[in-house]
Amino acid sequence: MVPLSLAKSLASSPRSAEQCSADEATALFRADVLYGLSQPQKAVPPKYFYDEAGSRLFDLICRLPDYYPTRCELEILKARAAEIGALAGPGASLVEFGSGSSIKVRLLLDAMAAPAAYVPIDISGPHMRAAVTRLAEAYPGVAMVPVEADFTQSVRLPPLEDGRRVGFFPGSTIGNFTPEAATAFLAHVGDVLGAGSALVVGFDLAKDRAVLEAAYDDRQGITAAFNLNLLARINREVGADFEPSAFRHRAFLNGAESRIEMHLESVRQQEVSIGRHHFAFARGETIHTENSYKFSADAFLAMVRHAGWRQHAVWTDPKGWFAVAALERDGEGR
Repeated sequence: MVPLSLAKSLASSPRSAEQCSADEATALFRADVLYGLSQPQKAVPPKYFYDEAGSRLFDLICRLPDYYPTRCELEILKARAAEIGALAGPGASLVEFGSGSSIKVRLLLDAMAAPAAYVPIDISGPHMRAAVTRLAEAYPGVAMVPVEADFTQSVRLPPLEDGRRVGFFPGSTIGNFTPEAATAFLAHVGDVLGAGSALVVGFDLAKDRAVLEAAYDDRQGITAAFNLNLLARINREVGADFEPSAFRHRAFLNGAESRIEMHLESVRQQEVSIGRHHFAFARGETIHTENSYKFSADAFLAMVRHAGWRQHAVWTDPKGWFAVAALERDGEGR
């Protein structure tokens, strides 16, 4: 991610997905998997969750009763949409890092004065294009410019109108990075958007262990299916021979690091092969698939300042479980 190692951020790829053919993207996926499974703590970057099946499962997760981040963030965005629209100004382009819920995007587009363009950047092309097709019907006056790319890498925006560029990074995805990696990513976003831009970013706040663990290990088993789908994708695209039934989903709060960790735990001793590469798993050994850091508002804003942004506003839901920050970057925009 950006210039960051997999060891720090659970993500790696030396090149931008927008620079890669399908074959090259598969080769990068394979390289990331081989590298991650070769580490003392086996790991696979969470960006690979989001194939078509994974994206559908994540949409279902966002509707679960115990998964509070989506509801809390929507509550904040609905209450503050007018302020975000005023921050954007007339004729702005909305650039979303990750093609998320179209409900959130609609709230912002509705609040913006004559938005010029919507630019989603996402590694999951089919899911993104389907969402853009629906939005294009609802907003015929807004240019829809999807970019299929790994937004953590070097991304070049397409030509846009002269209004302000407003980044949108909702859903607490910033928590998938270590704090150091998150700071670097926020600086990267500033470079992509340019001087004078704004950024609206959601981040999860530290809270009770029971609330957090229920959100990432739902009783319906949808998060487990989402996590295990990663193995099915590795089998299909990389040529591995994982038996998904030989692994189980684990999610727990690492209190010392203030993060939820997701793992896939081997339920027995086994060996997995990818071509000539063989990986032994002891019973109970895990593949670390995701971190989700939980921040204090002060810690998050200190990180933001180090990344070259300044605070415009920070809003929370009534329970104080989730926050949305509106940030600005100095300098004259386009």
